[in-house]
Amino acid sequence: MVFAHDTEASLVAAVELVNSAEEPDTLTEIDQLAEFFVKHAYTGVHSGDAAELAAVRAIRAPLRRMLTSDRDTTVRLINETLAQHRALPQLVRHGDVDYHIHAVPPQAALPVRIAVETAMAMIDLIRTDELSRLSRCADADCDGIVLDLSRNRSRRYCSTACGNRNAVAAYRARKK
Repeated sequence: MVFAHDTEASLVAAVELVNSAEEPDTLTEIDQLAEFFVKHAYTGVHSGDAAELAAVRAIRAPLRRMLTSDRDTTVRLINETLAQHRALPQLVRHGDVDYHIHAVPPQAALPVRIAVETAMAMIDLIRTDELSRLSRCADADCDGIVLDLSRNRSRRYCSTACGNRNAVAAYRARKK
């Protein structure tokens, strides 16, 4: 299943944001939030201060619930998020990106944009019955989320670090 560019981009950003809470926490500095903002091509307001960093960090747990819950719970969380932020989907284009959906105005705070864009992307997963694209990392010591956009759905680990750690452990077990 191929998703629209904005759906994939929002899901990739949301998974990275949620996984940033895993040890070691990779979103503790304002500079790290600025890098996240640029890397994921967010538009609109970005104050780049400690309050914004705290607010973005605070949405990681609610986003984790949205990304990892069963279908009915996920739908409820999506609807609550969209209602809370009075999301009004509109087609927009900016920069080099052709028409895509934004559901909050450009002046909306970054945490609001992240939450709403994630909810909008999750709508596509629900409608196409593709929630199985999201799973927990296969590493027993990791609680990271895996977004598998591969054709054969073979991704099992949230990062190369988890994949490498498990490959080394399997290799050592075979050598014993």
